[in-house]
Amino acid sequence: MTDDPIAFEVFNEIGIIEQLARNAVERVLPRGITLSQFSVLNNFVRLGGERSPAGLATAFQVTRQTMTNTLQRLEAAGYVAIRPDPGDGRAKIVAITEAGRAMRQDCITAQLPLLAELEQILPAAELAALLPGLRVLRQRLDAARNPVA
Repeated sequence: MTDDPIAFEVFNEIGIIEQLARNAVERVLPRGITLSQFSVLNNFVRLGGERSPAGLATAFQVTRQTMTNTLQRLEAAGYVAIRPDPGDGRAKIVAITEAGRAMRQDCITAQLPLLAELEQILPAAELAALLPGLRVLRQRLDAARNPVA
């Protein structure tokens, strides 16, 4: 047992879980799609609507160049459509395509055996009990963050 602050212990556990989950998910994703690309597709389905590349970069806390690279690869695969922003000729607007929605679903389907294994480790009821606290933590951290420029 350490004398580390409880908030550190929470972040430490989340970090370890994130590493384990990232590695497990990356191993089962369909060939040719990365976890970053899946995350962008999932964001579009989860939140709906269109976004600017800059807004996506801020949401994912990555540089604009990193997001531009991810979006270019998604566009080349037909998973997103990028068009000029009618309100600002220099800006772009990104939307998910039907192929992107289908790929997102393929990614989730590929994860089903992994998710079933997780429910063997921790039953669905226990996982569900974790969600409210995790959502509050995510929402509060998101509201308090300083976006990457």
